[in-house]
Amino acid sequence: MAEVDLNRVVRQHLEMEGFFTGFAIRGKTAVPEDSAPRAGSQGAVASSATVAQDSNPPSAIRHPPSTMDAGKELAAVAAEVGQCRKCPLGSIRKNPVPGEGHPKARIMFVGEAPGADEDAQGRPFVGRAGQLLDKIIAACGLRREEVFIGNILKCRPPENREPRPDEIINCLPYLQRQIETINPDILVALGGHAAKTLLNTVRPIGQLRGQFHEYCSGIGRPPIKLMATFHPAYLLRNYSEQNRRYVWEDMKKVLVELGLPVPERKGSQTQ
Repeated sequence: MAEVDLNRVVRQHLEMEGFFTGFAIRGKTAVPEDSAPRAGSQGAVASSATVAQDSNPPSAIRHPPSTMDAGKELAAVAAEVGQCRKCPLGSIRKNPVPGEGHPKARIMFVGEAPGADEDAQGRPFVGRAGQLLDKIIAACGLRREEVFIGNILKCRPPENREPRPDEIINCLPYLQRQIETINPDILVALGGHAAKTLLNTVRPIGQLRGQFHEYCSGIGRPPIKLMATFHPAYLLRNYSEQNRRYVWEDMKKVLVELGLPVPERKGSQTQ
């Protein structure tokens, strides 16, 4: 077995995470992820009562009169997830991970399944991959509580194995209800499993990323635009300048589609 250069691996990971810091919009630094309030383990809604009273809401959030109703529906989904025993995962998990974020977010991130850190805390994307996702969100000029973050599965598979078809079938309706409730303008599928599940395709992530697709949420409902991109965990495992720029290019397309400003790295005229 080839000897691993730990110093090189650490350096690459630091460079990867550092790439998504130091962006600014019109001279204002993007809000760091650790300044955002955190939702509790059961609450899929981040301060919905507070944001509903905000007189100057961020442009990444919609504030229709139904915001509070959406928050109640998301809380109901989270409660059902907490009681779910449709598959064996519900009996072996430490905590369910229903998802969290704003009930009327314009962007919804969807990953594959919770990992060990998520299972321990009952919150999505809180491990190393989650920290990188926070940096990506901040690089977009957004805050974690302005978006919604969830997974295809709401419980951690043993040893972080891939989700099984029966687990997806049992768990997907929870995510579908969240999508219908939030009705985001854009879904961002993080990784191949999320993208292939939401798009009902077998095409690999390398073919899906970089372009908008359509997620059909039901008969009579207009499709939702979906951007597939690499999972943050994949970036950490497969460090390269090209891969991290692929993700940033994907996110810039999302911002442009939403009419939001595209941040630039400080001291740079182009990115």
